[in-house]
Amino acid sequence: MALGNPSGAISSVVAMNNHLIVHPQYAFAYDNSRGQANWVSWHLSMAWRGLAERCDCFEPDLLIPSGYFAAWTGNYTNTGFDRGHLCPSEDRDGSDVDNAITFRMGNIVPQAPQMNQQTWANMESFARDLAADDNELYIIAGGYGEGGTGSQGYATSIAGGAIAVPARYWKVMVVIPEGTNDLQRITTDGARVIAVDIPNTQNATSLEWYDYRVSVDDIENSTGFDLLGLLPAPVQEMLEEEEDAGAVW
Repeated sequence: MALGNPSGAISSVVAMNNHLIVHPQYAFAYDNSRGQANWVSWHLSMAWRGLAERCDCFEPDLLIPSGYFAAWTGNYTNTGFDRGHLCPSEDRDGSDVDNAITFRMGNIVPQAPQMNQQTWANMESFARDLAADDNELYIIAGGYGEGGTGSQGYATSIAGGAIAVPARYWKVMVVIPEGTNDLQRITTDGARVIAVDIPNTQNATSLEWYDYRVSVDDIENSTGFDLLGLLPAPVQEMLEEEEDAGAVW
């Protein structure tokens, strides 16, 4: 969480709808009322990449406190929604352990299949291309709103109401050349900030992922989160107000 704690999440059992959970591979704020993460935050560079195979080993997240709702893979069966990763499996293929942690259900959300497998996946692949081109990325992603349209139609929740289906999914990627003292190197002329806001629908594929680019301010206004809170205020303000128009191939 080098860029900050977007919702001020804390590791206390009383913070049921904003509970901070930290894995070595990513961190997230769990919302028990929605049965999913409010946001997931992680770092991407080639140091995290490797040849580990995708494990497809969906398991409950044992760090979600006892007494909270904790999803299991069967909650998604025959719902019309994919078990969508926020921190992608391929962002953590440096080892079998790293890859397996991305399949913990705290990192999983209900995504419309075509959106997940095409629009969202293409955006994830672009991020890895940036990392392969001697960059490192700080990434935060999540969903908001009520109701999406999967392969079986519109739904506001699954798992008997325990897991909310977001209307939209967002991601913010801060891109800088590989180096040290990362936070100090995120400047208005030394970083690229890519923010997207995509509808959770099957027809999201009518546009390319980069056609959904917005400003960080737009996402903050929609979610109420402070996404780049640890940056100096003048840098934060300038990076958040601009919509990315950089090359996407």
